[in-house]
Amino acid sequence: MRTLNIGILAHVDAGKTSLTERLLFDHGAIDRLGSVDAGDTRTDDGAIERRRGITIRSAVAAFTSGDTQVNLIDTPGHSDFIAEVERALEVLDGAVLLLSAVEGVQAQTRVLMRTLRRLRLPTLVFVNKIDRAGARAEDLVAEIRRRLTPHVVPLTDVIGPGTPAARVRLRPPGDPDLAEALAEVDPDILTAVVDGPGPPGRPVEVPRHPHRRRLDHPLLHGSALGGQGVPALVDHLIRLIPPSPTAPGTPRGTVFAVRPGPGRERTAFLRLYDGEVAPQQRLTFRRQGADGRAVEVSGRVTRLEVIGRAGPLTAGNIGALTGPKDIRVGDRLGELTERAPQFAPPTLETVVRARRPERAAALRSALLALADQDPLLHARPAASGATVLLLYGEVQKEVVAATLVQDFGIEAEFEPSRVRFLERPAGTGRPGRSSPHTHYWATIGLRVEPGERGSGAVFAYETELGALPRALHQAIEDTVHATLLSGLHGAPVTDYRVTLTRSGYAAPLSTAADFRGLTPIVLLRRALGLARTRLYEPYVLFETEVPLDALAPVTARLASCRAEFAGTTGVSAPG
Repeated sequence: MRTLNIGILAHVDAGKTSLTERLLFDHGAIDRLGSVDAGDTRTDDGAIERRRGITIRSAVAAFTSGDTQVNLIDTPGHSDFIAEVERALEVLDGAVLLLSAVEGVQAQTRVLMRTLRRLRLPTLVFVNKIDRAGARAEDLVAEIRRRLTPHVVPLTDVIGPGTPAARVRLRPPGDPDLAEALAEVDPDILTAVVDGPGPPGRPVEVPRHPHRRRLDHPLLHGSALGGQGVPALVDHLIRLIPPSPTAPGTPRGTVFAVRPGPGRERTAFLRLYDGEVAPQQRLTFRRQGADGRAVEVSGRVTRLEVIGRAGPLTAGNIGALTGPKDIRVGDRLGELTERAPQFAPPTLETVVRARRPERAAALRSALLALADQDPLLHARPAASGATVLLLYGEVQKEVVAATLVQDFGIEAEFEPSRVRFLERPAGTGRPGRSSPHTHYWATIGLRVEPGERGSGAVFAYETELGALPRALHQAIEDTVHATLLSGLHGAPVTDYRVTLTRSGYAAPLSTAADFRGLTPIVLLRRALGLARTRLYEPYVLFETEVPLDALAPVTARLASCRAEFAGTTGVSAPG
């Protein structure tokens, strides 16, 4: 039996979770349809997700159709969790991009489509809610071509859109409108259309693997709640999207989701590309640390559940496993041959304090634990028992607050979010002389210089290997990175290269504490003080559509906010 790993993506409230429920129900994976409003859906299994009616973390469920098992990855729709979506895309064979027939193309829809096209992921477009009042059909297809992508081919028509009796009709292979639409995106079909009809009995058909040609996005209509058009969606998913190639041998895969368990136990969702994984097998996961070094996490698989089937985890499938400690999202099984996907850093930050001062230590531990589970959640200690939390948006803050209460029993207070600034070294700082400090049995010389944009934090050595015991070297390096979380202007420093140019110690008096105490003095007061830093604020690249008569006042308002314009494009209204 072959396996397809399919992601369902959409703007919030377009019907992703409802479509997942319908697919599972229609194929016998669940015995009744769950409801987002009732909070009893299969994939939104967290109490916070059920209470808020939104998907926060990617979830996996499976159904079988014929000889194909389809693993569905239900992803968040809210923009605050876009990084969660991008992490899941890496492990997919294909995707369904969902639109509402009422709301049409929305802001998050366009963001998702750009991401899908950048990753060249085979994608079917499914127009949902055709039976809702206000649903559109033909004019919505025109809007999709105008605002989303011109490369869509409608494979269905809607009869009676916007009514409870709406139904879907598949366009027959010989349909002239279908042939014309296919000809726009497939050169071979264009040639056939220009040359005239072929032999009888050979109508124009959709290519089996359209993503390998120029047909990027077949488009179908339906209703997740009513079930209309869903069988056609499944049929085309299986027929048009091939599974990713696999190979035997050494196991190779990616962890795309982690769920916390009792104690420090974690359940990791692993998409396996090659090889095989069995219970009690010892695995080594690798990731790229913030400083560029490879980090390894090893452990034995104590429990393994293969999604949708029994037996060992084989290539092409997804498994939920526990055992390896400190496993994180993005960890790679096998050799770390390429850098993990990099996501835009959070642009907001807030200070979090426990409502009851005696819970300050517990709050800090809880936030650091949440950040350790999720590399896209950043937390660092602040003064007076508070913790600085980096965010993508206000909804994420609300979810963190609810998680603290639900999972840790801690009520927290959040300061209003503010824009997060960064510092970068402006020049090179070379202290003229470094000597033992009167309070520390240690000698340290450090040089600070700018790194390449996007290089993050880099630590290097000019001293001889073995000049210091390894523990003292590690104390210096760790303290450098911790110290530069707050630079000369109070913001985190990034894109820097710090080099250890001189070191010395007095055995047996010197300890790691001496080097941890002296490093911030040499780094901030001397090296970084000489290099100086510049303060940078985040910027956002976005597109907006405005009516022509409002273009002048809108651009004037944006210009007053120091916006820079890359260009404008006129678009004709449909019809």
